[in-house]
Order: sequence, then structure tokens, then C-alpha cells
Amino acid sequence: MAGTPLAAPLPAPPTTPLARAEHFVWLTARVLEQRRFAYHFLRGDAEPVETALAAYLNEDGGYGHALEPDLRGPVSQPLHTGAALRVLDAIGRCGGMRVERICRYLTEVSTHEGALPAVTPSQRGYPSAPFVPVVDDPPGSLLATGPVVGLLHRNQVWHAWLFRATEFCWAAVEALETSHPYEVQAAVAFLDGVPDRSRAQVLGDRLGRMVREQKLAVLDPDRLDDFPVSPGYAPGEHHFPYDYARVPDSLARRWFTDEEMGRSLDRLAAAQREDGGWPVAWRQWARTSLEARPIVTIEALRTLRAHGRRIG
Repeated sequence: MAGTPLAAPLPAPPTTPLARAEHFVWLTARVLEQRRFAYHFLRGDAEPVETALAAYLNEDGGYGHALEPDLRGPVSQPLHTGAALRVLDAIGRCGGMRVERICRYLTEVSTHEGALPAVTPSQRGYPSAPFVPVVDDPPGSLLATGPVVGLLHRNQVWHAWLFRATEFCWAAVEALETSHPYEVQAAVAFLDGVPDRSRAQVLGDRLGRMVREQKLAVLDPDRLDDFPVSPGYAPGEHHFPYDYARVPDSLARRWFTDEEMGRSLDRLAAAQREDGGWPVAWRQWARTSLEARPIVTIEALRTLRAHGRRIG
């Protein structure tokens, strides 16, 4: 009589942060984030990342289709297009005709001062996060414009649109008095990439003093109550030194001591959930965190690795 089949041994659970995150990505992520993870951490090629990203590209040269999960629907939006540029930059593909086409789209949707609105009226009729308002005549936004301009400058992209957009960003950063963390992050992204390094450093130092004076960064994770959450943010939506200095050569790194940066990186490493992914800190709606968490997880791993932390 045949014996009872033996059950196959269960595989050992992943132990390193990278292995746990890999399991989480294969389990939950969109194809784009799967390809991005493979590129950044598994020696994957850039071509599959760009192929996956092309699914979000529209005929007008912009990107849509919920590339940025908080905006749903097919239409191109500056926030989607900025996210696409960050993906291209990370895989070394931010140049050539693909970026020329994007710059034409940015020119078409920019305001009279050359700035990008966060969301154009074409979003109306499609679902979007309640904290992303859709208005008929949206103003230019440092939040949308700064990261795009800084990234294009860092990649030595030259386009007529950049002249006015750069001047808008300089003026917007110089005018900042009372700010909020995401606006500061946008300012840092601009200042880290703009060619005039002396001017960027002066403004960066001023911005760093403002961040500390207004307690826009948690300098001691054990004393969260000492650092208020910005108005309109989700409960517990704090920001930490690593949110501003994602890489060690960012000008924002000078804002924090080694001890402050080290504590914040310890906190980031410890935030990995049991399922292997990192949590989304901002206000959630319509279960979009299912798409956002793999994105946040990839960026957490990249930040830890950039600062020399062992991840796998």
C-alpha cells in the first residue's frame, strides 16, 4: 500500500529587509513597481522599467492612468508626469526625444508665468483624492514645478520652458516664510539640481534654518509630541531628516547633525511592517495605499542604501 505523501517543507521566511520587501513587492505591486524593484535591487535592466512606464503615457506627451495613485482616470496631469520623470531619472533614461516630448506637454499646461499647476481642470469628472482640489484656473505650484525643474537641470536638459519655470522656482523659494514639509521637499528638489550652486546653497541654508525653527522635521523620534503635525495633514504625518535629505549629497543633509540623521534612519529602518512593506504616512482614501505602499517601500530601501545602511 502506498505510503502517505509527505508534505513539502515550508520555505524559510525572508529575514533581511530587502528579502522581506521583495516578497511584499511580488505580492502586491503593480508591474511598474515590480520592474523598478528588479532594476534597483536585483540587477534588472532599465528597458523593462521604461516599457512598463510607457503604459501610462498619453498622446499629448504627458502621463496619466493613475501613475500617481491619488489621481485616478486616464488624463495627463503634471503630478503624473513629474512622477514619470523621477522614474526615468532613476534608471538613467532622462534625456532624448522622450524628454523633449514631455517638455512640450509641460509647456502646454504651464501657467503664464511658466509654472506647473498641481492638477489641471481635465481631472474633473474622474476620481481624485479630496486633498487634491480641481479648480478651473489653477495657480502655478512650487510643489509641482520644483521637482521637475531640478530634475531636468540635473540631467542637463535644455528646453525653452525651463527658463521661465526656473525663474518661478527661484522666486517661490526666496519668498517662503511659513511653509509645510511637502513644499520644502519640492524646494530641496529644485535647489539640489539647479546649476547656480552658490545661490542654491544660500537659499538652502535659509530653508534649513526655517525647517528647524518651525519644527518641520522630527529631530528626535522619541519625542514626537514636541514636533506638531502641519495643518491639514493626517494624524501622525510627521516628517524626518531623511524626508528632506534622501541622498547624502543633498544640500538638506547639512541641516541635520550626524546624530539627528542617524536617529531618523533608525526610525525609517524600524518602520518596515511585518508583511515586508513600509506604511503610507499621508491621508488615505479609496484604498489607494494598496498601490502607494510598494512605491513607498522602494523609496525607503533606496534612501537607506544611499545613506550606507545595510538592507540585504
